[in-house]
Amino acid sequence: MKKRHPIEELIREGEHQQLDFKFEVSDSRKIARTLSAFANTDGGRLLIGVKDNGNISGVRSDEEYYMIEAASTMYTHPAVPFTAHTWDVNGKTVLEIYVAPSPDRPHTAPSKDDTYKAFIRVKDENILANEVLMLYWKKKQKPEGRLIRISKPVEKLYAYLEEHPYIQLNQFCRLARINYYTARNILSDLLAVESLQYSIIDKQIVYKRIS
Repeated sequence: MKKRHPIEELIREGEHQQLDFKFEVSDSRKIARTLSAFANTDGGRLLIGVKDNGNISGVRSDEEYYMIEAASTMYTHPAVPFTAHTWDVNGKTVLEIYVAPSPDRPHTAPSKDDTYKAFIRVKDENILANEVLMLYWKKKQKPEGRLIRISKPVEKLYAYLEEHPYIQLNQFCRLARINYYTARNILSDLLAVESLQYSIIDKQIVYKRIS
């Protein structure tokens, strides 16, 4: 039995949180969103020259690489570093782009309205990060310690999470009777000190206690 190429084994996994297929790269701005999402989440691989159904079509020219390079250097802020490798699979070339999870989050890229926003990777999609995550990433970059005051809103939050698996930002506002900005700051602080973790449920960002 003929042994499969390592790239064919990878393709068999299908698209998921750390793997994306692209038949071609025709828009550096659009591909920048995927670079942003991978860097802001758990890292991942782009396989260029592979159709959504997993069939290998092969890249057509070196232009594909230069489009990725433009996405990184021109359309992600700060630039998302990547490594590239070309593979010959049964006479067709597949371009593999690897993006590591970044310590410099948030990385932003042009959204559909051409404003720069941060993306995160959820299953096989790129979704917008919210302001809580943006603040959390910025706070994590600061080397100094962070003191969390156990205020009434925080007490109510922990009590709620003793009985429920997660909470959303707007739920926290109502529960603690605080405004959006106060809730945003409290949640980002608790994420930064690793007292909470975020998760994605039905494409919504939610907050959980760390088990």
